[in-house]
Amino acid sequence: MTNTLLRRLALSCTAALLAGAAMPAAFAQDRELQEAAGMAGTVMYLSDEVPALIFGAVRNGETAFFGFGETSDGSAREPDENSIFRIASVSKVFCGNVLGSLVVDGHVGLTDPLQAYVGDGVTIPTKDGRTLRLLDLVGQTAGLPREVSRPDSPPEDPFASNTHAVQLAEIQKDDPFLFAPGTSAFYSNYGYDLLGLALSNAAGKPYADLLKERILDPLGMKDTTFNPPADAQDRLMQGHFFDGSPMPNVPTPVGIECAGGLHTTGADMLRFIQWNLDQTGEELREVREITQAAHVYRDGLKAVVGIDDAGPMGAMGLGWVINFPEGNRPLILEKTGGLQGFFTYVAIAPTRGVGAFFVMNEFNAGAFHGAVTATNNFVAAMATR
Repeated sequence: MTNTLLRRLALSCTAALLAGAAMPAAFAQDRELQEAAGMAGTVMYLSDEVPALIFGAVRNGETAFFGFGETSDGSAREPDENSIFRIASVSKVFCGNVLGSLVVDGHVGLTDPLQAYVGDGVTIPTKDGRTLRLLDLVGQTAGLPREVSRPDSPPEDPFASNTHAVQLAEIQKDDPFLFAPGTSAFYSNYGYDLLGLALSNAAGKPYADLLKERILDPLGMKDTTFNPPADAQDRLMQGHFFDGSPMPNVPTPVGIECAGGLHTTGADMLRFIQWNLDQTGEELREVREITQAAHVYRDGLKAVVGIDDAGPMGAMGLGWVINFPEGNRPLILEKTGGLQGFFTYVAIAPTRGVGAFFVMNEFNAGAFHGAVTATNNFVAAMATR
């Protein structure tokens, strides 16, 4: 056994033991969940060549949390439930929540055209007689490229040039669509960039304020933000590139907030999963229901590209990818994410009260896909009736 593997084994076993002993009362009531989550997280970490891995789970309102490895390679500091990390495209689920909240309140309709929320002087084109709608943006059927074309940005601020002005200029060019909106599904961050702008314009306030007021504050997610404050910098985890080199913690500009801009903690993610699984809870109940509902079905689409990372998409919710039941596996709503050296994943079985998430702080495609499969298997195993 190599020295690296021995070190990883020691760290992971220590993390598992200490996590069970030191967990706050809110985190360790379901002993079966605690044991199962600890085992699943340990196996994931030992199988993955990444500096750190966080695994958290919820069943029937009870939670379990485990952190393994080092927040930065060589730091010898284990991640805990208050460590801060990027959730990348898992941010799209939160954007879907904001859209759902505005629909519930009557501010917007899912089938409203984007044209209604881009302001005077901007013309959103059509294709083959089809109008680009909010539902197309959130359901990944907008027909737009994965990313907007934009000028280069400096390494210390790589997303700075992805502005709403650039996004609107791009969509007004001659035939910006890959296909007519609503006819196929193609994963597009660009579409969610435009969705964030539309929601902000519809409500007359910045998207960040909408998210905080309508979702984060009601759910008690006090550490979820786009740009962590100065007094939280010591809790930031370090992302790493495919070769293991550290990637800088860079700013999140307004232009990418909806598509992939959020930072959060394990404690906040568990709160979010708890709310999503609380099918009888009254807090934002209608928002939860409309967000988790299937709005776009795979059947009838001409093609589905870039959305099947965690299993075949059967339908799209508002931000959620919906995987239909198969064999012993229940209905699962899931979302993957990857940005600036972090891979993330969340999966919930809302009809069974079970959900889980992981984050790893290095780009490692094999480790990521293995952890996705393990998380889905964990949810299925804990959801058996």
